[in-house]
Amino acid sequence: MHNKFYQFLGLVKRSGNLIEGYNKCEETIKRQNVYLLLLSKECAHNTKKKFIKYCDDKSIKIIDDIPKEELGKALGRNEINVLCVKDRNMSDRLLNLWNECEVI
Repeated sequence: MHNKFYQFLGLVKRSGNLIEGYNKCEETIKRQNVYLLLLSKECAHNTKKKFIKYCDDKSIKIIDDIPKEELGKALGRNEINVLCVKDRNMSDRLLNLWNECEVI
């Protein structure tokens, strides 16, 4: 269903513009420009709350309903809960791909 989205997510990782994991994402959001945050459906409530606050404060877009296994599979891992994208164009493309799939 979201094949293009997950393929492009892999490309974002290979380009070096994808940050993986709770601590690295939190640090990156505090120190650099981040344009998109990806949170898994299964992510802890406190984690979601914390990152949503960061996103509200810094006007970062969020996709927060992706299964953690799907996110991990796209990146060669078992699962992952928190990711962020540092490139504006790649963030926009990921959002567009995600929204195209949601409409179908």
